[in-house]
Amino acid sequence: MVESLPKISRHDSLTRLTYQLRAEATWDNGQPVLARDVAFTLRVMHCPGLPTEFARAQYGFVQEIELDSADSRRFTLICSSASPDIVLASGDYSILPEYSLDPLGTLRAVPLALLRTDTAEAVRRHPALRAFAARYRQAQLSRHPDRLPGCGPYRLKSWESNRYMVLERKAGWWANRLPKPPPWLQARPEKLAYQIIPDNTTALLALRRGSLDLYPMPTARDFTAMRASADTARLAFYTADSYDMLVVGFNTQRPMLRTAATRRALSLLFNIPDLMQATHQGLAYRSVSLINPHDRLAYQDSLPNLIFSPVEARRQLQLAGWQLRPAGGWWNGKIGPLALRISYHAGATEHETVALQFQAAAARIGVEVQLRPAEAGLLQQQLATGDTDMFIRKTSGNPFAYNFMPLLHTRGIGLINYSRFSQPAADELIEAITAEPSPERHARLLKRFQVLLRRESPLVVLYFTRNRLITTRRVTSVRTLSVRPGYDVLSLQLASAKP
Repeated sequence: MVESLPKISRHDSLTRLTYQLRAEATWDNGQPVLARDVAFTLRVMHCPGLPTEFARAQYGFVQEIELDSADSRRFTLICSSASPDIVLASGDYSILPEYSLDPLGTLRAVPLALLRTDTAEAVRRHPALRAFAARYRQAQLSRHPDRLPGCGPYRLKSWESNRYMVLERKAGWWANRLPKPPPWLQARPEKLAYQIIPDNTTALLALRRGSLDLYPMPTARDFTAMRASADTARLAFYTADSYDMLVVGFNTQRPMLRTAATRRALSLLFNIPDLMQATHQGLAYRSVSLINPHDRLAYQDSLPNLIFSPVEARRQLQLAGWQLRPAGGWWNGKIGPLALRISYHAGATEHETVALQFQAAAARIGVEVQLRPAEAGLLQQQLATGDTDMFIRKTSGNPFAYNFMPLLHTRGIGLINYSRFSQPAADELIEAITAEPSPERHARLLKRFQVLLRRESPLVVLYFTRNRLITTRRVTSVRTLSVRPGYDVLSLQLASAKP
């Protein structure tokens, strides 16, 4: 949406990022995309009464926005951080159209800085905030995308919930007017038809029959088997290292799991190499932390991989103060017996495999583990309220920035800090990582953070996964990506289509 990366200037502890929106960029009705749309978007992120907690934490470093009185497409973000990470993160969100969602501009008078620091006072001074939140919720934009105009290359043509969605390329999309559009502003497919096929076997059959051209993230077992079969004459197979990882988290506020020594002992009950083979058949790779090992500057390669050793886990529990009673059960003073519930997404074979392996290993040393598979809604509720001892979930990083504020900072509790981890030293280090402008010092802080995470063990990174993609041979210009969805949809073409 912008002509280039922002111009950067610094004043005291603040960083100023000045952006210039492209003159060609327009909404679907032809109106220009303006700086006030960006300002509106930032206010919506912080508007009370809307489920935007993650965005508030992710982009909370933006303290204020200044609009250029001489250029309606120019603006400056005032940021509390000088880290190079925030330069990219500062523009990594979708811009909302003010003209459609707030045609009277009722949020313009609300200072962003006040919204960020004192929500109650902002609502008292600006009652329009509550009225806007009510209108936004009533619009049910997730069920009625037609009520939210966009400025991207495609429009929704048809949609039936849980069956299909068809997008068609806009004939007059603004980026078509650019003389030499960059790759990310080139949309080649005229139509994108997404089929929702919950059953993996049915999806593979559709691929073999030719009624499906592209299938992202089939199971590792099916991907490996098909790649080794005669289907390679008609099908093409792609992989790319990703930033998606499988983690196991401990609820650090549970009395049984409050000490880091206990969490470290339990971490030794995961047979990670066997789990990788059982669930991904070589299409996963290990990491000692949340940092992808491909980031050689920041990855803490001095940390050893976790070993699988029930014997050592038993010894570590004893060193942590736990005693195994003759009648059974581990006790630590009045805390005990050491019995755990582990929550995960019902129907996720990968998660179930991890839970069963952990349960069996724990049973060998006298720790009882109860499995708690739950549907997505119930699992989310358990995680948000802390109603679990341990959990298994996928989480994602990205190659552009490290912001651990939502995941492991005290302020992330109630957002996605599901381990409910809270430690002043960790909070200080997370904030320092976000603020550090020097790439070398930034990397050193990240390495310190990884050592702290190993010591405190609020979560265990089992492995990173590789993106998997199967296409028919008539699909050309396939460009795999390390970020979701694992491929660049805008670059796809059919061999029969004209270039």
